[in-house]
Amino acid sequence: MKVIVIGGVAAGPKAASKIIRNNPEAEVTIIEKGEFLSYAGCGLPYYISGVVKEQKELMSTPIGIVRDSVFFQNVKNVNVLNHTEAVAIDRKNKTVKIKRANETEEELPYDKLVLATGASPVKPQLPGMTLKNIFTLHEVEDAEGIKNMLSENRVIDAVIIGGGLIGVEMAEALAERGCRVSIVEMLDQILPMFDSEIAALMEKRFEEKGIKILTGTKVLCFDGGKEVHKVMTEREPLTADMVIMSVGVRPNVSLAVSCGLETGKTGAMKVNPQMQTSDPNIYAAGDCTETVNLITNKPAFIPRGATANKHGRVAANDICGIKDGFRGVLGSTICKIFDFTAAKTGLSEREARLAGFDPVICLSPAPDRAHFMPEAKLLYLKLVANRKTRKLLGAQAAGSGVCDKRIDTAATAISAGMTIDDMANLDLCHAPPYAPAMDNMIVAANILRNKLDGVMIGIKPKGAKKKVEKKGSSVLLLDVRSPAEVAENKIEPSMNIPLGKLRSEIEKLDVFKDWEIIVLCKISLRGYEAALILKSKGFENVKVMDGGILMWPYAGRRKIQGGEK
Repeated sequence: MKVIVIGGVAAGPKAASKIIRNNPEAEVTIIEKGEFLSYAGCGLPYYISGVVKEQKELMSTPIGIVRDSVFFQNVKNVNVLNHTEAVAIDRKNKTVKIKRANETEEELPYDKLVLATGASPVKPQLPGMTLKNIFTLHEVEDAEGIKNMLSENRVIDAVIIGGGLIGVEMAEALAERGCRVSIVEMLDQILPMFDSEIAALMEKRFEEKGIKILTGTKVLCFDGGKEVHKVMTEREPLTADMVIMSVGVRPNVSLAVSCGLETGKTGAMKVNPQMQTSDPNIYAAGDCTETVNLITNKPAFIPRGATANKHGRVAANDICGIKDGFRGVLGSTICKIFDFTAAKTGLSEREARLAGFDPVICLSPAPDRAHFMPEAKLLYLKLVANRKTRKLLGAQAAGSGVCDKRIDTAATAISAGMTIDDMANLDLCHAPPYAPAMDNMIVAANILRNKLDGVMIGIKPKGAKKKVEKKGSSVLLLDVRSPAEVAENKIEPSMNIPLGKLRSEIEKLDVFKDWEIIVLCKISLRGYEAALILKSKGFENVKVMDGGILMWPYAGRRKIQGGEK
């Protein structure tokens, strides 16, 4: 059996390796346009920052063997043609026309073909885009160009266009190398896959680290002589010795389209669960393919290295007659920003509404392990559930606490179709160094249960701010923290009655009996208890501010309407 794999990095080498394992007699050839065959592209920002010391570490196995052409040919028995481009596919005769570096062309026959052509960075057609020192970060060669400039101390000011995953990871990498960094994002927040509450926490952390964030801002052009010197935005000019373009990627499908293969609604290759294209002898895997969102069951283009590896395995198994299939993705994502982490799985609240769900959400900040442990760090959680079915739709986390295991738990729960009630009773590990007695996920699930059961009515901080700002509104913010806590961080206008005194001083609220009362505390637990007391005393329109003061995304001690900042 002759199998040709077009493309390296993740999906292609994975497919080739698995085919050889399944069928040692198969003749497998990888065609790769560049020099580097298999490497961890997600590690490039850490190679630039210096966390990863040598290039070969990105290309090696866990035991230190470099996955280069020699490795694939001598160890895997895979024929490797690098510096070689696949220029045409003849489906009728089952051949691939290739062009080598010396411009010679030839045709290779195949029984099965795997397209792992990946995706390419989007490069907006802006004036000045051809100036030197404007980079993308998609391949090893890109990283080397950036590292060379940094090693020559030629970069003081760096501007990153785009606040997605690569953009924010590069912001940290460049800041660690001593650069002054600005991020310009056209949308109204960075990390657009997250909801605004989580994105605001990350933006705040960036600003605390001296990184300038310009959201809701378009880039107009780039100025300079031969090299870029300024980024002109609609708000202000930014000095730039280096620019990193990070505005997304597009699937590489031109080779497939030219031979008549079908693409999907997202523009990527349309495949079945076995990764077969519209031609059953041709498979597609990795960032060039369309996948399925497991919650909406709709097509999605979510390029990820982990997904590419799974695709390659499934394609290889099907080629070798082994039953397998790829169900789809939840879009699980995690990124590190200095000492903060942001992670997500499933649908955000915004995505859930767009998909037609009636989402119920909770915001729950708490320590990531027993609060009395010196290692305890704050973790902010947001869960999204389906009001009708009580099933979890999505989860997001941010903070210096441990995010990954909570989001991995949520991804497992969503995949299993678990309800919030199921999640609240999960038998999770507990010991003070690892988790509180009631893990953050269980606490958040119980908050959602209270909301779904009508025991608690919540309102997000953003919603509370809008209500109080509205002229003539009859809304009271009731802060039930201690006077000492309020003195440190107060939202005005608000009334302070500590929870312990609420029953004895409740007559102070008689004048507000017909008002909407929004109760707040540090994390919303005391606020919830206060709301229950108020309802028992005949106050009907009572809400709890989700996440408390810790999830208030605005300046700490300030008046909502003007005044103290």
